[in-house]
Amino acid sequence: MRMTQALIRTMKETPSDADIPSLIFGLRSSIINKLGSGLYTLLPLGLKVVRKIETIIREEMDKSGAQELLLPILSPAELWQESGRWDIYGKELMRIQDRHDRDFALGPTHEEIITHLVRSLVKSYKELPLNLYQIQTKFRDEIRPRFGVMRAREFVMKDAYSFHRNEESLRETYQVMFDTYTRIFKRCGLKFKPVLADSGAIGGDVTHEFTVLAQTGESVILYCEDNSCGYAASSEYATGNIAPFTENTLKSADSMEKIHTPNLKTVDEVSAFFKVQPQTLIKTLLYKINDTVTAVLVRGEREVNEAKLQKAFTTPFVELADEKTVNSVTNAAVGFAGPVGLSIPVYADFSLKTLDAGITGANETNYHYKNVVLNRDFSINSFIDVSTALAGDSCIKCGKSLAVCRGIEVGQVFQLGTKYSKAMNATFHDENGEEKPFIMGCYGIGVTRTAGAAIEQSHDKDGIIWPYSIAPYHIIILPLNMNESGIVECAEQLYSQLTQDGYEVLLDDRDLRPGVKFKDADLIGIPIKIVIGKSFLNDKTVEVKKRIDGTTVQATIDHLPVTIRQIVNELKADVYE
Repeated sequence: MRMTQALIRTMKETPSDADIPSLIFGLRSSIINKLGSGLYTLLPLGLKVVRKIETIIREEMDKSGAQELLLPILSPAELWQESGRWDIYGKELMRIQDRHDRDFALGPTHEEIITHLVRSLVKSYKELPLNLYQIQTKFRDEIRPRFGVMRAREFVMKDAYSFHRNEESLRETYQVMFDTYTRIFKRCGLKFKPVLADSGAIGGDVTHEFTVLAQTGESVILYCEDNSCGYAASSEYATGNIAPFTENTLKSADSMEKIHTPNLKTVDEVSAFFKVQPQTLIKTLLYKINDTVTAVLVRGEREVNEAKLQKAFTTPFVELADEKTVNSVTNAAVGFAGPVGLSIPVYADFSLKTLDAGITGANETNYHYKNVVLNRDFSINSFIDVSTALAGDSCIKCGKSLAVCRGIEVGQVFQLGTKYSKAMNATFHDENGEEKPFIMGCYGIGVTRTAGAAIEQSHDKDGIIWPYSIAPYHIIILPLNMNESGIVECAEQLYSQLTQDGYEVLLDDRDLRPGVKFKDADLIGIPIKIVIGKSFLNDKTVEVKKRIDGTTVQATIDHLPVTIRQIVNELKADVYE
């Protein structure tokens, strides 16, 4: 492709509403164009990247034995009502009505439709297992679309669904999909971690997220510092062994004492007032859980993990109690709640199990209790794992320390079980003729999100650094003087030869200053740059430069094919291991 013919309109300035690298460089390099909030056009450069990711996905999914189909984007509300998700999914579900006032959803995911399809077509255990996938446009009515294609209202996704006769078959396919995803993201040239995760609105008992490592990522990952251990989990799911707090100056032998603490509500304020560490505080939060107001206790430096709280109470919803409820239950303003004297269920995080004595709200505005002791001054229903794990906690597998990194979720695999098949009466007949619900798995990859994550992970101040396998073009040729016939002839010769050799080549045939061409080449992020300038006129050599590290070599025209092959082999070998 020639730059004079290509729809590539680079931008010098960063758009005012662009706040992360994938959006900044996506807009500036002509990868995407913004239509509206959460809506982006994939321009030719961006579509080439997405198509290459799709090709990798198709090749690996087909190799795994999955079959591709294409499901409707529009799904009847009745299917969502069958599964119970019409109300549960929330406002992110894009709902519309047709001219007959019938309700439909624009699919954010397709569990309902695929379950309906398979229950209509598959009747016997002899037809199982079955794994079906599609690459499809999805819709989510995000409350605050942001970060470009990372959290958009419309996006491209690969979703697959497997159907099984038993749990053993599901586990086998789940492992096949786990391995398939590992190959896909390696082939895309990404550094990533598969992590244990919470299943969220999709449901299921076991799930892993595939997370591209990037400092701008929304996901927080806790992982074992010992690489041989392999433990890694999202912050919503991670569990660590919490070390006892050994610097506590309070003693259980001392009596509980009420202290006046005017307008001191936060952990930092209260711990500073008492001259103690935050770990000494017993933080009390009131939640509405299954229509019951419940007190949840965590150690002062910890936060309640609501995903864990939902799991502990096997409920899809937990809600922090409002101010009116807190006032009614505690007879105090928000910020002064404590477990002493409460007449509601009380659950404590394991972090409090070894706390000898602590400080809590006194259920009286502007007062706290000092030297509060469990089982002497208050009691609990039970201990539960409900706090967010922190760096420095001990790994539950090997006991080494946990560390923290950030990442971007680009894929997730789920063991769904019978969540949808039971709700939608999707059954098959086993070898004894008995009717059984399908056991299901679900496997998703955000295709456009993967393209955005690649930019987030691999860029510098000048622009994108595409992995070779998903770059829109492999090579960009930069003739630095379009008025010099020898340079132009060389550029045309190389363009023709390299294209014939199977490389995707972009020729910058614009009559512009060299500096502009260099900046645009770096911004777009093509892996290999061939510069034809004065050195060609002097000694018939061209400069070959790698975008990833800036290293350059001089090569004659005759030796250039060998040089390019060597560099390409290096770039292909530079895959995450």
